[in-house]
Amino acid sequence: MKFMKRPYRLKQRAVEQNQTRQRIVEAAIGLHQAKGLAATSVADIAARAGVGKVTVYRHFPDEAALVGACSGQYFALHPFPDPEGWRRIADQGDRLRHGLGETYAYHRETEAMIGRVLPEARDLPIMEPYHAHWRHAARVLATAWPEPARDDPVLVAALALALSFEAWHLLVRVQGLSDAQAVALMLRLTRPD
Repeated sequence: MKFMKRPYRLKQRAVEQNQTRQRIVEAAIGLHQAKGLAATSVADIAARAGVGKVTVYRHFPDEAALVGACSGQYFALHPFPDPEGWRRIADQGDRLRHGLGETYAYHRETEAMIGRVLPEARDLPIMEPYHAHWRHAARVLATAWPEPARDDPVLVAALALALSFEAWHLLVRVQGLSDAQAVALMLRLTRPD
């Protein structure tokens, strides 16, 4: 009978390890959002998670593993807008208005994290999926323009700028525009007709 209890203890231990790992990831996400990546230490994460530093290193042997787990969980909780859905909107102005509306709502939702982490991590490999998403979104918006305009690098650059967190932040937080006003401005800048 004692032999039969061992799998239960191992299962319970695995559950506890997963719970500890989750607390570490949640602590790191909270600290990254509040302080940024560079200002967050393993000691800070351990204290917030209620574990020792050794426990943090046992679950995440290096910073890349921890940041990868954090970004994976963060973006799972805050999924990107879906540019593929924008393709159903044929009119370029309507598609751009809809796409920017969803994008700016996303930027507003993720502002605390992206505003803190993007300046520090912009060129890190962990951010490549973030950048790839917005490059793809700009290409999807550009396909609403007739050929050859849709392949114009200036148009694609203007759309990428319109989609960027930095543009939204400048227009809304620095210049005081509403999201709707920021969208209207970007419509004017990308549609000279």
